[in-house]
Amino acid sequence: MLLSETAENIKKMEIRGAGRIARAAVEALADFARNLDVSDPETFKREMQGAAGVLTATRPTAVSLPNAVRYVMRALDSFESVEAAREATLSRAAEFINHSEHAVEWIAEIGARHISDGDVLLTHCNSEAALGCILEAHRQGKEIEVYATEVRPRGQGLITIRTLNEAGIRTNYIIDSAVRYFINDVDLVIVGADAIAVNGAVVNKIGTAQIAHAANEARTNVIVAAETYKFAPRTILGEKIEIEERDPAEVLPREEAERLPFVRVRNPAFDVTPAEYIDLIITERGAIPPELAYTVIRDYLGWRIEEFR
Repeated sequence: MLLSETAENIKKMEIRGAGRIARAAVEALADFARNLDVSDPETFKREMQGAAGVLTATRPTAVSLPNAVRYVMRALDSFESVEAAREATLSRAAEFINHSEHAVEWIAEIGARHISDGDVLLTHCNSEAALGCILEAHRQGKEIEVYATEVRPRGQGLITIRTLNEAGIRTNYIIDSAVRYFINDVDLVIVGADAIAVNGAVVNKIGTAQIAHAANEARTNVIVAAETYKFAPRTILGEKIEIEERDPAEVLPREEAERLPFVRVRNPAFDVTPAEYIDLIITERGAIPPELAYTVIRDYLGWRIEEFR
């Protein structure tokens, strides 16, 4: 798939889910590097930087995307020839994809330990990592039941319930606004993340913060399942994670909106859940309380202080 096509598919949410987005971007970068026909190393680097910029501009909230791109682009920190740079780029791309694919398996193994036999779970949106934990618990023979939200306006919950149904897991499909109604029937909330700030706050699909607030009120634990590359290094500087606001037509058809000239449709794709509403963050490296989010940025993402400018 061409880089421009991948970028457009990410932007239009044809490719969705932070992990899938990251892998698609890395695959596009690798393909671009493989087919880049230049003889000068500096030109190779400049063209790669341009390609990286196109990809990272597509979904501003999903930090998995710039983290993945950065991981690959670090291959160009030092090189002697175009072929050496190309080889290093392809090698790092393969490393990232391999790690990303296995990260969900490792998260699932850890997450399943926190799900007890007989638990009723609630999940929101369509997170590979969160679903992995649920599916692994089921594979281990634990009797579980799931409440899955509709996830307006794009309906990602449909993907979730199809996956759960195929696995033979008893599932309740509910509208987003029914969470408070059912929360007292739930033993554990488990969701994914698109980004995690240094203070442990979690950016995830719109509605997650309301769910976490309801869970906190009901004394129901909330677990976030997320790969380490979803942690946002620049939040160390106090930078806020940009919340993407999508096309109003996803909520209200344009022809209908045109008949309502005094109505402005707002369509934020994500919200921010404060760290105090989260009990545990499960990564492929292990489980941590949200207040230790900074250790992931420091120890596993490898950001150096001089890079924060």
